Amino acid sequence: MWRSSRSFSSKLLLRSSSPNPRDPVASSINSTSYGVVRTPHLYLSSIPASSSSASDSFKLGFPQPDGARAFSASAVDISSLASAPGSRARRVAGLASHYARCYWELSKARLSMLVVATSGTGFVLGSGSALDFLGLCWTCAGTMMVAASANSLNQVFEINNDAKMKRTRQRPLPSGRITIPHAVTWASSIGVAGTALLAGKANMLAAGLAASNLVLYAFVYTPLKQIHPVNTWVGAVVGAIPPLLGWVAASGQVSLNGMILPAALYFWQLPHFMALAYLCRSDYAAGGFRMFSLADASGRRTAAVALRNSLYLLPLGYLAYDLGVTSGWFCLESSILTLAISYAAFSFYRDRTAQKARRMFHASLLYLPVFMSGLLLHRLPDNQQLVQEDNSMEVVELSSSLGTLAEESENLDQRNHEMGSTGGKQARAPVAYASVAPFPFLPAPSYAAP
Repeated sequence: MWRSSRSFSSKLLLRSSSPNPRDPVASSINSTSYGVVRTPHLYLSSIPASSSSASDSFKLGFPQPDGARAFSASAVDISSLASAPGSRARRVAGLASHYARCYWELSKARLSMLVVATSGTGFVLGSGSALDFLGLCWTCAGTMMVAASANSLNQVFEINNDAKMKRTRQRPLPSGRITIPHAVTWASSIGVAGTALLAGKANMLAAGLAASNLVLYAFVYTPLKQIHPVNTWVGAVVGAIPPLLGWVAASGQVSLNGMILPAALYFWQLPHFMALAYLCRSDYAAGGFRMFSLADASGRRTAAVALRNSLYLLPLGYLAYDLGVTSGWFCLESSILTLAISYAAFSFYRDRTAQKARRMFHASLLYLPVFMSGLLLHRLPDNQQLVQEDNSMEVVELSSSLGTLAEESENLDQRNHEMGSTGGKQARAPVAYASVAPFPFLPAPSYAAP
């Protein structure tokens, strides 16, 4: 019975959807203005299975009362309205996720966060004993925005080179996931916003350092990578500016104490990038980049540069202690850490293989966070630095006063010698009772000849 009714309803639907002009009943049913009968796919998918008998008759194609027609039409409208906002929200969420992923990759977020870590360390070192947490947050946010802008512009200028390299061909611009005008708009807006944030919340000197570093990275270092191998040294200068930016944002000035961490960043980047350039020589050659390792087939000069700059890190611990930035423990820890990375560089210099280069690369990745942690752990606040400066000033004053006393004693001896040698006469001894001279009734003192 159920099967027969089902086949009967199917036949009726087929007849209603494709009317026979010879059948007057089908023609009258199809010509009736029921609204939904003319689009059977709507009501078949929209009306639920557990509907009333009135809706069953509606599915079969029989005419319905006016109330049933109104109810079914309203049900279709409500279901379509309910599904439209949901699909629109899903589209918006998918679009937001897509562009967020593109912005994340354009900004090289992990590299930018490393830049923010160096800038934050410089801010803490320049703060002394009173740390401004809100100022630290503003400085880190501004640095992150400027670094993201510089990295995005770098990818805009290198889109053709990135498309040729296996390591970078899946980036947003070479893969076509985002357009060049969109990326330029993103980079420009976030760079201007980050510089303005540093100018308003830190100081103009910090904002100037951020803007100059953005220009140096995007418009000097990036095109220089395709021109000359000196680009690695220019990139080392770019990496050394963020910790100085943090120091300036906290202290408001550039001082010799604030150059410890920038110097460490400069010398650290050379063994780090020399190892990377040796490991990715074929990829850099395919991309058209003039790296130092491409002109060094044996790798000897590349390893020598890495070893030399690793050894340059040795005096930094002593300088940090001598300038009063850290305690003496940091001098010892920094020396041990530098000897470790120097040993990895020496191993690469002695045996120039990919395994040794990778080991030196990993050693450089370990060096920087440990070095910055040691600086923060053993740093001296302002009061202890002032005590050390006062002690040094006291020593200087004491030595100068001793020198003055010695000069005065020498001058006195010389004067006495001159007085004794003039005329062969000796000076008279002082009179012990000369205080009685104002009294006229006392006899005047007489000096006995020697």
